[in-house]
Amino acid sequence: MRKKNQQELQPDQGQNEQEEAQLQGAPLLVHLQALRHVLIVSALAVVIAFFLVFYLAIEKLMAWIIGPIADRGIQIIYTAMSEALVTKFKVAIIAAIILASPVIIWQIWSFIKPALFPKEKKAFRVLFLIALMLFLLGVVFCYLAVYMLAVDFFLVAGDNLATPMLSIDKYVSFLFGFIVPFGLAFQLPVALYLTTRVGWTDYKMLASKRKFVILGIFVFAAILTPPDVVSQLALGLPMILLYEIGIQACRLTRKRERE
Repeated sequence: MRKKNQQELQPDQGQNEQEEAQLQGAPLLVHLQALRHVLIVSALAVVIAFFLVFYLAIEKLMAWIIGPIADRGIQIIYTAMSEALVTKFKVAIIAAIILASPVIIWQIWSFIKPALFPKEKKAFRVLFLIALMLFLLGVVFCYLAVYMLAVDFFLVAGDNLATPMLSIDKYVSFLFGFIVPFGLAFQLPVALYLTTRVGWTDYKMLASKRKFVILGIFVFAAILTPPDVVSQLALGLPMILLYEIGIQACRLTRKRERE
């Protein structure tokens, strides 16, 4: 009789264990479904923005990109049948991502927000806004202050050798390849702040290495910009200022942690 009761209980125990396993796996499925929703909505936003840009604004956008070169009397050409169209696609995709970025950012925020505490949510929002503003500031600063100096330098340097005829694809690649690193370089204060938060560095160590960092910044500026003092200072001085801002941010972080 006891054996029979034990046999009857075994299926119930197995069913309970199966239900517990399903419940443990449920949060993972919920997260995967939420991530799938984020990816689908973000992709749809980029696709819609791409068609809007390509059919409504691509010609004006290309004219704005080529304008600085065209104003200098430089001829823009394409060397392959599909080069001009492919370049328009590239520009439209980049513009679509920028245009759809509010939707993408909101979707990412809605995905990670439930896992954060109230203080973490506030800190994340502030840090994200600072990083975004620094990136945009770096891009605008590069385009207005450094990029045109670099263009003029390269055009003057090759003026006596040949007549410049720039490929549209290579010119657009050069433009984005030049300004995007500036936007990333302007993330220096955010990077220093994060390394301090995780305990990798502190403001005293960063301050003690200031001389070596300044030397490295000017070496970096000499490599990235034309070999003239104005261009190197145009990049080097803002980077030094950002480094000092990062040190002060790290100092304030440690001070608040001690309090």
